[in-house]
Amino acid sequence: MPHRKAVTLGEVAESASECEYSDYVVFHDLAVFHRKLKREHPKKLATIFEELSHTEHSHYEFWKKFSPHTTGPKVSRLRNYGIRFIEAVFGATFAIKFLQRHEKATLEKYRSVERLIPEGDKASFERMLKDEVEHEARLAEQTEGTIIRYMSFVVLGLADAIVEISGIHAGSLGIYDSTKLTAIAGIVAGAAASISMASAAFAQAKQGFQGSAKVSAATTGVSYFCSAALLAAPYFLTSEAVIAMACSLASAIMILLFVSYYNSIISGANFLRDFGELAGTMLIATASLLILGGLIRGWLGITV
Repeated sequence: MPHRKAVTLGEVAESASECEYSDYVVFHDLAVFHRKLKREHPKKLATIFEELSHTEHSHYEFWKKFSPHTTGPKVSRLRNYGIRFIEAVFGATFAIKFLQRHEKATLEKYRSVERLIPEGDKASFERMLKDEVEHEARLAEQTEGTIIRYMSFVVLGLADAIVEISGIHAGSLGIYDSTKLTAIAGIVAGAAASISMASAAFAQAKQGFQGSAKVSAATTGVSYFCSAALLAAPYFLTSEAVIAMACSLASAIMILLFVSYYNSIISGANFLRDFGELAGTMLIATASLLILGGLIRGWLGITV
């Protein structure tokens, strides 16, 4: 059985210094951007991003001492702009947790060379590990703002719409020959369900939610109806039932990928497990209701 090649301190230090410096640049740029804004919340974010940038830079300085290369690490400006876009769309908490999504593997890699760290640097090494585990996670929680709070309602609307509307389409397709009627059934059901979901979100948000119950309700209802409209679109665009269903299910899978990935970043949930459960539920519901629709069609003798 082949032995795994032992990782050297220099190899880990080179990789770590590049990653830490890259994150330092991202957080520094985000701090500068938010510092230019005049509202109170961006100022708070700027302070947190500055603290994160200082932390990452200190980690870079630690690893740089052991890196075999003396040239400065390269920074991907494209990655930098990508993280800034993610922060603008999904909020600071998501952006920070996105950058930390491989934290467990990073800590394991750092621990693998712990025995190689010189005795005089052991205290700095342990302090850096503590930063990775506690300090950065605490700062990420402090950044929760309007976007991250309401995104949970968007995700709720999307996830519920996928299973319900896909099932309605399948059941309607089993009953009717017309893809147009199938699309209309999905739109009507989506409109009714979006109102119901919005009402439930409003009631839920009234129970201690730190935000507007009206905005929460609107966010849930709109995201639900938009999902229903997106899933219904293929049925309007083609009269071929198989093609329409395939395109609609493909759209549903893409939405579920987003929902599962978002949840895995924010809550640390298992992405593949969550996606498998949601997609499996949707496909089982779709197949079951397609069969049920066919049985109802045969029993009632519907020829539409």
